Amino acid sequence: MGGDVVRTPEERLQGLPDFPFESSYREIDGLRLAFLDEGEGKPVVFFHGEPTWSFLWRKVIPPVRDAGYRCIAPDYAGFGRSDKPTDLSWYTYDRHVELMAALLEELDVRDATAVVHDWGGPIGLRLAVEHPDRFSRLVIMETGPFTGHQRMSDVWLQFREFVRENADVPVGFLVRGGCKNDPGDEVIDAYEAPYPSPESKAGPRAFPLILPTEPDAPGAAEGKRVADALRDDERPALVLWADSDPILPFSVGERVSTQLNFPAPRPIENAGHFLQEDAGEEIGRVIAEWL
Repeated sequence: MGGDVVRTPEERLQGLPDFPFESSYREIDGLRLAFLDEGEGKPVVFFHGEPTWSFLWRKVIPPVRDAGYRCIAPDYAGFGRSDKPTDLSWYTYDRHVELMAALLEELDVRDATAVVHDWGGPIGLRLAVEHPDRFSRLVIMETGPFTGHQRMSDVWLQFREFVRENADVPVGFLVRGGCKNDPGDEVIDAYEAPYPSPESKAGPRAFPLILPTEPDAPGAAEGKRVADALRDDERPALVLWADSDPILPFSVGERVSTQLNFPAPRPIENAGHFLQEDAGEEIGRVIAEWL
């Protein structure tokens, strides 16, 4: 693997608020990937998005785990407790999907529920389509496949330009801006904790830059293939959508459900884009009951 890799010092990721979870590790393609692995039973795999990590799921996991499920929450390469290649061009949609597919293979995940949020949608839903033997159920929040046809807001396009120009992506600031209720400095610091330096932030920086915004952009054809496959997919699906997401309002959730033949979204009240921060326990209970 070309280029440098940052491994976040262990002490930066200890003693985080409401996060008593130890990570497990697997070496894949020369990178150490981290994941939470809590509880026993049928697997539920939680796919985080941008610019978060498995810390996002800390309130959602306990109710699902306690209902008798094995909760697995990976950190993508470049995020959380996983190794962080510093070369921006290393990060591609295909590579993220391949590394997660290899991790699922290592853990021999079968008959699982995929829980996807934000960029976890393009990654997790594609895995569910390409590896139907591994996933039997889908839970979707604030996401869908990117086909290059989706309309991106001017605010988002400005954000992408900002990220292109700034190596030091303000991770905590972005998370705070996507919450309905301020989660407080300790939580925001925990989202910043994985990144000891600007060059360690190549992963969060890359996601906005590799999101296909045109039908001929890299990743768009794969996204369209996933969307087409999901339309005819018979697997049970649960769609949860925040009532106060400034980035992807509830109407977008309704459109995603209509386009993919999913059930109508269930509103999560008083929650923003990072609805796991605003209503994590509630979401965990809803998923556990649905399962």
